[in-house]
Amino acid sequence: MTSLLYLLTLIFGACFAGDIVINNKKFPENFLFGCATSSYQIEGGWDADGKGPNVWDNVTHEKTSFIIDGSNGDISCDSYHKYKEDILLLKEMGANFYRFSISWPRVLPTGFIDNINQPGVDYYKNLIKELKSNQIEPVITIYHNDLPQSIQDLGGIKNPEFINWFTAYARFCFETFGDDIRYWLTINEPYVACTVGFISLVYVDGIDDYICMKNMLMAHANAWHIYHDDLKGTGKVGIVLNSNWFEPETDSAEDLEASERTMQFIWGWLGHPLYHGDYPEIMKIRVANRSKLEGFNESRIQELTNAEIEYVKGTNDFFAFNSYTSSIVRSGPDAPIGTPSHNDDLGVYIYQPDEWRNSSLSWLKVTPWGMRKLLNWIKNEYSNPPMLISENGVADGPGQLNDTIRYNYIRDYLSNIRDAMEYDGANVIGYSYWALLDTFEWTAGYTAKFGLISVNFDDPARPRTRKMSSYYYEKIMKTKCLVDECEDEI
Repeated sequence: MTSLLYLLTLIFGACFAGDIVINNKKFPENFLFGCATSSYQIEGGWDADGKGPNVWDNVTHEKTSFIIDGSNGDISCDSYHKYKEDILLLKEMGANFYRFSISWPRVLPTGFIDNINQPGVDYYKNLIKELKSNQIEPVITIYHNDLPQSIQDLGGIKNPEFINWFTAYARFCFETFGDDIRYWLTINEPYVACTVGFISLVYVDGIDDYICMKNMLMAHANAWHIYHDDLKGTGKVGIVLNSNWFEPETDSAEDLEASERTMQFIWGWLGHPLYHGDYPEIMKIRVANRSKLEGFNESRIQELTNAEIEYVKGTNDFFAFNSYTSSIVRSGPDAPIGTPSHNDDLGVYIYQPDEWRNSSLSWLKVTPWGMRKLLNWIKNEYSNPPMLISENGVADGPGQLNDTIRYNYIRDYLSNIRDAMEYDGANVIGYSYWALLDTFEWTAGYTAKFGLISVNFDDPARPRTRKMSSYYYEKIMKTKCLVDECEDEI
């Protein structure tokens, strides 16, 4: 079976794929390829060995209708017990790095550093040791959606004290695991957490989301300063931003402006303060104007002080981001003044055409061309920082081991990434496919399969089976080449 699947990858691996010309230049030898997961989505062991509950434990146990298939992450892939098997698969495929996250309540059950759970600490130390012994670089995300329930009970991320709580947790992680880690990611997708994620359901749109994002920004900046200024760490610290490429519907001045405004409102919300200081000007103006018309005495965006601007600027050693797809943006009239809304502050119409290639998820259209455009926008907007694509992947349905959609997705997106590097000069340093395994995919439960490796969730042993795409990705990671034979990098 293995040889047959590998042969299929070679057959598919031509230089032309439909109307896409596949780049035939090798990736640089120092380019990093890896795979990504997160703690809640794969570990299981939801109450094992002293772990405390997180917000997803709570919602999946008490509101099963919130998840499309009524499932939860109580066991998931059982990587809490099977991490060595996962690492052997990574080694077999030739991964340079593995991006995983630390479960905050697994190491600090109450969320606070006065209660350390040693078995949880030992789990991650053993995971890191096993990765290093197999020559796989650990890339750690400190917080990836699984907020301790005890902290959510105190108001969660919108509580200003969250900044201090996260800062203490980040310091604990740096001091506990820091000797073995060169790449740190403080927070995964703050935009999602504050605007469309589970935690945002208890927030007030257009008010709490701005508070949440500012708290995320300041918490990240604190962590960066602790690592570099206090602990004199020698690694790199970044935050994981995310969204789509936003393509203007037409080349009219109005649609072009609407596209750029969307990029600034979503990518620039934290990207601009990190690289330029302060929020994007267009964002400050629009939110302030609408806030005034809505009867507020000050802007809902809670502008940064001069001291805060200086404090957060430059606190990103590399630009890590997750991106899966693209959208079309159309200019339109401003929404009527009424209930505050972040979308109304932005004031554009965003959609995806029906004719774009589908995946098994309605929001995830296959648009590899958008990745190259996004890389160029980041390059031009932020002076071409080192860029790590920390998540990129596609979902299909259950039981598809001959996953042609994933093979094509990886090939086409990586070809556009290589084009951006070769022709546009984009400073991309690495790529992480989401995900190593089929996982618990938040509200989609186990209905959406992103993994290079299938997991049988009906079997208590959670056996893993490699899909066809994993053999193609193995070829890429080992040869730095997308096709049968590549030209050497010049």
